[in-house]
Amino acid sequence: MGQIVSDVTELLDYKDAKKAAKSQRKEILAQMAADDAEKNNLVKKALAAQRAKYGASGMTGRSMTEGAVLKRIKSETEQPYESKRKANLEKLKKAKATKPNLLKNWLSRFEDIVG
Repeated sequence: MGQIVSDVTELLDYKDAKKAAKSQRKEILAQMAADDAEKNNLVKKALAAQRAKYGASGMTGRSMTEGAVLKRIKSETEQPYESKRKANLEKLKKAKATKPNLLKNWLSRFEDIVG
């Protein structure tokens, strides 16, 4: 009887751990989406400031290569978010519940159950 109670408890704990892992993954993904949106807004603001700066100095959009400016600004603003992204990806890999293997448990205690 004690073995059955132990197995049922293990299964219920697994269900709880699975729910917790799922909510943790959702939270991490939401944080990653928020970081990405914040990064994009930063790039847009920096690009607008750069355009205003060049416009104030008399340069037009035709004389500057927007692709190069955008690439530089994007790489500058992306650096702090890249480390956050890598950390969040590692957290996602670790956020999982281990499924109990009842057959392995029963086989390891086979002699006690039968004998």
